Order: sequence, then C-alpha cells, then structure tokens
Amino acid sequence: MNLEKIKSEQELQERFEHCSKCLDKKFRGEPGHRAIVVCGGTGCLSSDSQEVVDNFLQLIKDNGLEGKVTANLVGCFGFCSQGPFVKIFPEDTLYTKVKPADVKEIFEKDILNGEVVTRLLFVDPQTKEHVQRQVDINFYRLQNRNYALAGNGEIDPENLDEALGYGAFKGLARALKMSRDEVIQEVIKSGLRGRGGAGFPTGKKWSFVPKTPGPKYMICNGDEGDPGAFMDRSIIEGNPVNLIEGMMIAGYAIGAQDGYFYVRAEYPVAVKRLAKAIEELEEIGLLGDNILGSDFSFRCHIRLGAGAFVCGEETALINSIEGKRGMPRPRPPFPAVKGLWDCPSVVNNVETLACLPLILREGWEKFAAIGTADTKGTKVFALGGKVNNVGLVEVPMGTTLRQLIYDIGGGIPDGKKFKAIQTGGPSGGCLTEKDLDTPIDFGSLVAAGSMMGSGGAIVMDEDNCMVDVAKFYMEFICDESCGKCSPCRIGTKRILDILTKICDGKGTPQDLDNLQELAAVVKNNSLCALGQTAANPIVSTIKAFPEEYQAHVVDHKCPAHVCKNMMEYYIIPEKCIGCGACQRGCPTSCIHPTDIPAKLPNKFVLKIDVANCVKCGNCQAACRFGAVIKR
Repeated sequence: MNLEKIKSEQELQERFEHCSKCLDKKFRGEPGHRAIVVCGGTGCLSSDSQEVVDNFLQLIKDNGLEGKVTANLVGCFGFCSQGPFVKIFPEDTLYTKVKPADVKEIFEKDILNGEVVTRLLFVDPQTKEHVQRQVDINFYRLQNRNYALAGNGEIDPENLDEALGYGAFKGLARALKMSRDEVIQEVIKSGLRGRGGAGFPTGKKWSFVPKTPGPKYMICNGDEGDPGAFMDRSIIEGNPVNLIEGMMIAGYAIGAQDGYFYVRAEYPVAVKRLAKAIEELEEIGLLGDNILGSDFSFRCHIRLGAGAFVCGEETALINSIEGKRGMPRPRPPFPAVKGLWDCPSVVNNVETLACLPLILREGWEKFAAIGTADTKGTKVFALGGKVNNVGLVEVPMGTTLRQLIYDIGGGIPDGKKFKAIQTGGPSGGCLTEKDLDTPIDFGSLVAAGSMMGSGGAIVMDEDNCMVDVAKFYMEFICDESCGKCSPCRIGTKRILDILTKICDGKGTPQDLDNLQELAAVVKNNSLCALGQTAANPIVSTIKAFPEEYQAHVVDHKCPAHVCKNMMEYYIIPEKCIGCGACQRGCPTSCIHPTDIPAKLPNKFVLKIDVANCVKCGNCQAACRFGAVIKR
C-alpha cells in the first residue's frame, strides 16, 4: 500500500489514475489474472469467512500464483441468508454459503481449471435453476447499490489504494474549489434528506450553523439501535474511507475542523476498520492540516457508545460524547447553535454522510435523478423477519413495499400469508396488505401510519400475534428509556403493564381505551423522539388489527396461538402414529399414551397433560406427521 503524501489535487488525480488501473486489472482481469473477494461483513465473519480467505491465500502460495491470483475480504454483499460469499473476477461468478472446507474445490476447479462449481451457485427458488452471476439474481435486480453502499462487496475496506482507485476524495477536491455556501446549495439541490429517521433536508440543517468565527463540530451518528438494524454497521465496515470523506465534506460546509464518529462499541469490526482508515489518511495528508493544499484543516475522532438506544437522539449523543449520561436536552437551543461543548454542531447519521461524496463528485443532478418528488436518492434497509431473502438492500426511493418484500425479499417462507411489515423500528408502525403498493418515501410511509426511520424492515406472517409484537417493542422502549421525563418513564411502563395483562389472558375491553389514552399522553408530553414515537406500534396495530385485540380481551384467545397463557398444545388422535418422538422430547414428561390404538403395531395414540405442560414446543418440533398443533 502506497502511503506517500498527497499534497495537491494534481497528486490526488495521479494516485487515482494509478489505483484505478489496479482496480481495473483486479475486476476486469488480464490474461491469467484472477481476483477472489470474500464477504467480510460481521455476519459472514461469524460464519468463518476469514478462514475462507486464509485458505485461499494459502492455496495461492502453495501453487506459486502470487501476483496472478489475489484474495481478500470486502464489505457486506447484503444477501445475508446466502452468505458467506465468494466472488471471482473477471467472470463475476458468485458462490454462496461457502465453508472453509469448500475452498479447495473452488480453487482446483474454478481457479486452476476454469470450471464452475455448480453446487455452490445460488438456486433461483422459482425456476430452480443455478444462477452464476450476481447481477442475474432477483435479490439484486431492483437494487441500486452505488450510493450509500458504494464499494461494498467490491473493494477491500482496509486497502486505501482501492478506495482511492474507486474515486475517494474526488468529491472533497471539488468541494474545496467551491465556497461553503455553494456546497450547502449543492446538497440542498440534490434533495438529500437525513437518513437517520426524521428526514430533515440535510443542506438546510447545515445552513442553520452560524457563520461567526469559533469552534464548530461535525458529528456522525453511528449509534443504530433499532432491533434487527445493521445498515450503518455495514456501511462503515464496507467502505470507511467513503464515510470519512462524507464527514469532511460536511465539516467543510459548516466550517468545522473536527469531526466525531459516535459508533456502538458492539461493532468492533467497523470500529477497527474506521480507525485504520483514519490513521492512514492522516499519514498521507488527507486528514490534518491544509488538506490538498487548501486552507481547510480537519481531524477525525472516534467515540464508542455503550449501546443506549436513546443516544441515537442527537442531544443525548452529544451528552455522551462529552462524558455525561446519555440523556436528551430540551430544545431550543438546537445543536446547530449550541451543541458539543456548547459550540455549533451538526449531527448526521452514517447513511446521510455516505451519500455526500457521490453528490459532490458527480453533481447534485445524479442523486436527484432517482427517487420521488419529495424524496430523492436511495434508501438502505435491513430486511428481516418472515421473508425468504433476509439481508441488506439499497433501493431507489419510490420502490414499493410489495417490490421490497416479494421481488427483492422473495416472499414469505413456507407459503405462509403475509400479515404486516414494521418499518421505522420501535418508533414506526405496522403496515398491512392494503399498504403493499405504498411507495417507499418519507411522506407516503407517514401517511400510511408508519415512518421511514433509519431503515429497519421486519416482515411478519400469519403466525405472528400483533399484540405480542406491540408488547415486544414496548419492552424494548421501557428498557431503553433514559428516565429523564416522567411521561416516557412512567407512561411506557404503564402501557407495557397493560399489554402484558392482555397477553396473559387477563385483559378487558377497558384496557384498550386505556392504551389509546396513555399513548396520546406519552406522545404529546415526552421530551424527545423516543417517547414521542414510543406508542406508534401500539396505535398502528390497534388500528390495523382491532379484531385481534378484541379476541384477546373479549374471548381471551390468541388467534395466532403465540400468547402462552391463552394457548395449549394438542395431539390430533387421527394423525398420531404412536411413535413417541414427542414424548422423548418433553422436559416435564407430560405426554402419556391413551387406550386408543395407533397405526404402529402395539402403539397407542398419545395425549398431552395440559396442566403440567410448560408449552416449550419441543413436542411440535419433534413430530414429523403434523399431529401436534397449537389451539
């Protein structure tokens, strides 16, 4: 890796030309040259992708192919349910679910002999055919992974030369030739809105910072705390240099000389790669004093969050950076006027900053060319729950929920019926089948009863109980409330108490009225957005599934058979063959034979002693004949 100083835009251009040629060689190849990239996101690393790449490196060495074949980790491919991935250039062959034991076969067949290992290719669930190239997989077709996820799954996140060859710092170089106001106007014209949840216009937010002399701070909010969310983590892991450049562009626009990355301590891979990138950029002069020969000086710092959800709120985050307890501050004054250490500050989230290099490098028109009338660009979602294709996706704004769930997500597993999708995390709402053609943009999702949020999207099917879902999110909110204001501290606990009572089969119709009344009080009187949006899952599920709540409080039945106090396991006599599999798996020995003969010789139909059943579900899991059901 070349760590020579880059002191001017001309030197940056020369380095870009050299590094881009190296990338072309890697991706497009020369006769006899092959490149192997392996997913290095946290999910795939936990499934031994580091060992996969190490095995490739050893085989390259053993076969004397150094210089002709390369292997390295890259960022997240997104298709998490199919990882770990191995991709081979220039053929663009994508292997899925690769284990360390598969490496030798891939190397010997594909690298040495040019023969595709068919068994490791993705199998299209509809056509049942093997798909060799990533671009031909339906999961990727509707995506546009060239904005916030630029470079993910392609470049080595720990190789600065690859980032420079990909165009890093060309956006900053252009910004430095513009005035600060011109940069702000460029971002305003692009239509970029904050991707952290509120969707406030980014350039407009910058414009609130006073132009008076004195310290100013740029802050990157990497404290994503929504259950099931991993958008920010993947962006940092996959291309930290792009994120740093975005931070610097924003810092230049507001007149800041210091930037703080606030990242969850639970993201060690992201933190390691970000720290390494900062260190190397300082060494080559792209961070520090008089960057690219200009009068702009900028330094980056990392602060680790302890995992408090409330620290996603910008004033609580600022308190945490200052070493105080993470609790929100009353506003006004807003951080743009009085923020970090009482100085003007701007907080933007990871995805917002990751979009800036492209906007400045390519011009605002490219970013504004896709999306909807009031929401431009793309949005990154962590698609999870009851969907076949779980993973990280980046889609143009305006993509519908139906396209997200069925075209990209591959629909609901096991032929189950779609029930709801929760967008916006604990602050969002549940949308139903009637909302599937809603375009994904800030206004449309709010009008439908939910919100964009930071990008969590949890799909639910007919087996989910929506009262239980509301209870799950309220448990999360109660755990994460900082306790500073009583409407949130007390109100959310009272809501959880009522939901618990309902799920325990002890609810009454009056509880539903109390829930809605408490939801309004908490929303209208809480200090910060955590409390103000805490009741959204409750309000949206009561509105969309009133019959399910009524069943719980009137009939004391859970239609989805999820709430344990209102369900029981039952063995259908006609289906039971008397094999005893359910009996062997029962931890309380509450399954006994009856006097009814079963299909197997000398066996009897079994019955569950409901009084002693702990409802663990082992019996249903053990039965291969569908004889054990919930009722």
